[in-house]
Amino acid sequence: LANTLRRIARGGPDEFYRGGIAERIASQMAANGGLVTKEDLAVYTPVARRPVRGSYRGHDIHAMYPPSSGGTAVVEILNILEGYDLARSGHNSAATIHLVAEAMKRAFADVSVWPGDPDAVEVPVRGLTSKAYAAALRRSISPDRATPASSIRAGDAPRYEKESTTHFSVVDRDGNAVSCTFTLDGNFGSGIVVEGAGFLLNNEMDNFNAHPGASEGGGPVQGEANAIAPNRRMLSAMVPVIVVKDGKPFLVTGSPGSSRIISTVAQVILNVVDHGMNAQEAVNAPRVHHEWLPDVLWVEKGISADTIRLLKEMGYSVTVGGPMGAASSILVDPKTGVR
Repeated sequence: LANTLRRIARGGPDEFYRGGIAERIASQMAANGGLVTKEDLAVYTPVARRPVRGSYRGHDIHAMYPPSSGGTAVVEILNILEGYDLARSGHNSAATIHLVAEAMKRAFADVSVWPGDPDAVEVPVRGLTSKAYAAALRRSISPDRATPASSIRAGDAPRYEKESTTHFSVVDRDGNAVSCTFTLDGNFGSGIVVEGAGFLLNNEMDNFNAHPGASEGGGPVQGEANAIAPNRRMLSAMVPVIVVKDGKPFLVTGSPGSSRIISTVAQVILNVVDHGMNAQEAVNAPRVHHEWLPDVLWVEKGISADTIRLLKEMGYSVTVGGPMGAASSILVDPKTGVR
């Protein structure tokens, strides 16, 4: 792997896509019945896209654009929750968890239909991330009763990954910020190492949707927009985020965790902005997750038994489980610049 990285450092992208490394990848593919050829690698072009943009209580949100569903989903969740006083209802109270779960359900219902490769399908990013759309969704939320998942459908948005995912956040001395999420999909990807090159091939192809209206590999339900087709990029839930306050990086965050990436990142932002937590508190706090279907509210250990009882009385099916995500985060003090 070290030699591979040295070759890329010397030869640049051409070494990977057209040179000796490309030959090794193509040979490994052929030896294992794979479909990617050296010609496929040579014509691949990375695409740089403008981030999804939103705002939350005076903070600017910059997140990943499709084909990740995560950026639009996090902004949609935050837009819905902006209409509630979460600081007053309290961190991880039954009332707050109820509102967060209801926002998640509606965002994941939209994830099931709208996101895909924007070069192949129209993704209504501006509609999904608009305040007006969030206000319309908010009106369907009862203050004290869970909405059954069976009664929620993807909204009419106006036109305008697995546990081996890795994330890192960086802020340098000059205030430049990087939020980077990358993935092999499953643990160790396909389980195949390119001989002589030292890196694993991913199994990200299973993030395409072979059966519209169904879940692929235990992930969220997806629709036609993410159907498998030539020259398309598959959907993911990765959502690296940079939150900007007064024109300067304020919070840099992201996480692994498949569909739980979206809920993890949203709650880290909520914990900092609404509940005044520092970075460590925001990451350590127990998290919750609801992805519409199945109609289950997952909660980490640490949510009180009394809160769980109240949520069940509201109509939630609650499952208590292990930790979700791993939110590598940096918070920058806006007054001192201390990271």
